[in-house]
Amino acid sequence: MQIAIVGLPHSGKTTLFQTITNSFIDESTYQKKEENKAIVKVPDKRLDLLSDMFKPKKTTYATIEIVDLAGQQKVEGKNPFTDNFLSKVKNNDALLHVVRGFRDDTYPFEDGSVNLERDIDTLETEFILSDMTIFETRVERLTKQIQKINNDEAKKELSIVSQWLEALQNNIPLRNLDFSEEEKKYLKIFQPLTAKPLLIALNLEETKVQESEKIVKDLTNKYNSKNLKISAFFAKIEMELAQLPEEEAKVFMNDYGIKESALNRLIADAYDLLGLQSFFTVGEDECRAWTIKKGYTAQEAAAVIHSDFYNTFIRAETVGYDDFIACGSFAKCKEKGLFRLEGKEYIVKDGDILSIRHS
Repeated sequence: MQIAIVGLPHSGKTTLFQTITNSFIDESTYQKKEENKAIVKVPDKRLDLLSDMFKPKKTTYATIEIVDLAGQQKVEGKNPFTDNFLSKVKNNDALLHVVRGFRDDTYPFEDGSVNLERDIDTLETEFILSDMTIFETRVERLTKQIQKINNDEAKKELSIVSQWLEALQNNIPLRNLDFSEEEKKYLKIFQPLTAKPLLIALNLEETKVQESEKIVKDLTNKYNSKNLKISAFFAKIEMELAQLPEEEAKVFMNDYGIKESALNRLIADAYDLLGLQSFFTVGEDECRAWTIKKGYTAQEAAAVIHSDFYNTFIRAETVGYDDFIACGSFAKCKEKGLFRLEGKEYIVKDGDILSIRHS
């Protein structure tokens, strides 16, 4: 899974990137790059506990790749998105839009004030315009093609992209639409920006900690959009937190009334938006978390471990995480009938502990 951090300049993208990737580097050097990437371990207390129980030689967390892209400045009469920027954004599974909710005299707002809705709408509008340009061009080409050759495939594509263009012209991002399996094929081809699941991270001042839940709730109600989640973080506080030992960080969080780190919140939101979940494999050699789509069968989950397992799958030895922790061992789970043999059609649940039998 790859997530791109986007936003207007001076919104706090770099600070958030450094905080959640624990990569504190010289800011002047950092800003010279068009993009910065980092692989981040997905925190999972369940895997921590399993590792404490099994004492494996190796513990492997699920990972995501975070990409921080240079801020795009809106200039009147000009498209702020270069082809290079668009190509980098399109390659991501989800977008994380950092929105500035703090004042800083060093970087004053062009419009003069903090305005979360204005800045959310600014980037969303640019995404919509960018997608419209793509589909306007495509509709024009398909129309000319059909006039020359009566092609059923071209007609089908024209019908689909015309509907998408109409939605965009009505200021509706494509993530709000429902897609058939056929339409999803064209999504993969065009990779429209407004079809990407969107995380909006409000970078608020530390004085807004107590108000943050209401701010998030109000904006969530306003946008009420599918495949969109809004959360708040506090860049300056959380950068300090990320550099503290775990116990000191907990005290610091309690002092400020922060319940969970930015990393934990954003990853949980990303998993939810993308319909992801984790299952585990355990043993003396390795305890490991694997990421799969919700609804995956045991056979499909096995293929995530190794592609050959899809065709050689026989059975999955399965027990739920909560059941295993309550019993304390596989032996106890078997005694209580909680340890099961499941076939290829079994739908894997979040937190299942699997052992794949294969030929």
